[in-house]
Amino acid sequence: MTTALDSTGASATSASTADREIVLTRVFDAPRELVFRVFTSPGHMPHWWGPRGFRITTHEIDVRPGGVWRFTMHGPDGTDYPNWMAFREVVEPERLVYDHGGDGEEPHFHVTVTFEEEDGKTRLTMRSLFPSAEARAAVERFGAVELGYQTLDRLGEHLAQLGDETFVVTRTFDAPRDLVFRTWTERDHLLRWWGPRGFTMLSCSNDPRPGGTMHYGMRGPDGGEMWGKWVYREVMAPDRLVFVVSFSDPEGSTVRAPFSQEWPLEVLTLLTFDEHDGRTTVTLHSAPVNATDAERQMFLGMHGSMQDGWGGTLDKLAEHLAGAGAA
Repeated sequence: MTTALDSTGASATSASTADREIVLTRVFDAPRELVFRVFTSPGHMPHWWGPRGFRITTHEIDVRPGGVWRFTMHGPDGTDYPNWMAFREVVEPERLVYDHGGDGEEPHFHVTVTFEEEDGKTRLTMRSLFPSAEARAAVERFGAVELGYQTLDRLGEHLAQLGDETFVVTRTFDAPRDLVFRTWTERDHLLRWWGPRGFTMLSCSNDPRPGGTMHYGMRGPDGGEMWGKWVYREVMAPDRLVFVVSFSDPEGSTVRAPFSQEWPLEVLTLLTFDEHDGRTTVTLHSAPVNATDAERQMFLGMHGSMQDGWGGTLDKLAEHLAGAGAA
């Protein structure tokens, strides 16, 4: 049995719903229009929705009143969870209302998401209304509150990639997604292509799991050595990688960039892998984290040089994939 909602998400049959609600709130350092767009755009939603360690396969998505998003969430242990959202209201940039279900056609709960502007930031409030207090208690025992906040954490990390400073590069490769993902996560592949034109890999250790590290050394055209590392936040094969990039010393400790003390110590990088007709589009978003104003300005000013560097790096990847596909 379900309970109807009015336009604000309040129950139409009861004045008090506190015992049937789970309310999550988070303030994001991003304008309301951007947060709403990322929360409702088919191009963004599958890349951040769900707790850490989960990935999504979308079967259909149509974010409008009367539209449906049907998807499968794949858990870290390999368990598949069918899900659907039936959208009832999409009021840009203020409110989103939908029913959320799993197996079967009856919704498990109703959700109202509101977006409020606060001094250039956005307060997002997500109210999930269950048919009974017992149903609410059951999902709380399952860890729904913690898992919900993990989802909002991932939304925040995704938003961090979309600010004015964000560097974006996209390349489509004539190779299947599984293979392209492996070239980014397997040491033997990385040794053969990673790095700008003219650089050769000296060593590489890689532990592609949340909290794991990729540590590498390269030799430049002038014979000098450069060391760096990735610290993985998300590894969701074959859809998505999130990691923090830093310069390092040969032992793996974070150091300042050799070319400038004002380069950010940490750069958060999001990679998404989308396959269509056997070809794979890789989109990379990078943005500084925990950076000073001077570091952010330098990162922004280096976008042209980064395009050149990444262009050569991705050319090398394309050449490697051509050989790997033929092997």
